[in-house]
Amino acid sequence: MSEPTFDIPKIQKAAVVAKAGSTVQVRNDQPVKSPADLAPGECLVKLHFTGVCHTDLHAALGDWPVKPMIPLIGGHEGVGTIVAIGKNTSHSPVKLGQRVGIKWVADSCLNCEQCRKGHEQNCYNVKLSGYTVDGTFSQYVVSYVNSVTPIPDNLESAAAASILCAGVTVYRALKYSETSPGEWIVLPGAGGGLGHMAIQYAKYMGRRVIAIDGGEEKRKLCEELGADAWIDYTVSQDIVADVKKITDGRGAHAAVVTTASSSGYVQAVDYLRENGHLMAVGLPGDAKLDASIFFTVFKGITIHGSYVGNRQDAVEAIDIAASGAVKCHYQLKKLSDIEQVYNDITNGKVAGRIVLEVV
Repeated sequence: MSEPTFDIPKIQKAAVVAKAGSTVQVRNDQPVKSPADLAPGECLVKLHFTGVCHTDLHAALGDWPVKPMIPLIGGHEGVGTIVAIGKNTSHSPVKLGQRVGIKWVADSCLNCEQCRKGHEQNCYNVKLSGYTVDGTFSQYVVSYVNSVTPIPDNLESAAAASILCAGVTVYRALKYSETSPGEWIVLPGAGGGLGHMAIQYAKYMGRRVIAIDGGEEKRKLCEELGADAWIDYTVSQDIVADVKKITDGRGAHAAVVTTASSSGYVQAVDYLRENGHLMAVGLPGDAKLDASIFFTVFKGITIHGSYVGNRQDAVEAIDIAASGAVKCHYQLKKLSDIEQVYNDITNGKVAGRIVLEVV
């Protein structure tokens, strides 16, 4: 059987941030790398859909301690079709015409200490989609055969997009939270892009969920997804007391903090029970973790930074979604809507996730 062939243009549409802090602009004059110029191990992916993450906003603003490259094409939740593979690529695990996903970790060396230990996200030579290399807010993107994630046939592309970041990130945090079925997990930011998927993965794992967020829309979403208890932070007089009341006075076994607010971290140390685990996921730009050292030690609290996931985590997270156990609740928009999407994320107006059709 002959390999499929594709007509690949020389220029494309892409959403570009020209300088840190500037608005994102959709342009029609961005070059597409020629298949002949792909290095061994590289592949060219024609994108169909891409999720939008709060990280993309940080990349545009340049407000994290680790600075992005500029100018930048953001995005790191892309699903598309491989239309070219670099010459002399040996033992490629993917093939032309295959549908794949592109994640935050665009590529890692696979040979350094961190990669050998399964911490590819901490690779000393890591490439980050939409941050240190161009990302998925474009019609075509250069990726890497050893790092893209195959998408099962029974999982729609738009639904798969945000699993590649939000999904795998919360899945890994729950996976390493050292909790057991029936134990309590608190999810600050539960109605957001990461949080609403964390509810579903936690329920899939048999955990009991306390969802924390604000507003009636997010309450309905969290309860529909199976949250066992709800706390509205805009109404609650004492979140720590509320968590302890729900958990018979003992506190929760773990918290997966997806909010970018430092208060979510400080409160967690107070409402966790002895030997509880604080899984730090959300990334405030400059905020500090101002937790009680005494009670962190006295209660045996573990604070665990959990940063996206490795290739195996991604496969597992995608497979669970393909089973129907986890669904991303998203609004579908066009790439041309991206500036308004950034504004809505900034103002906290997004429940669930935004997915862009790349046309």
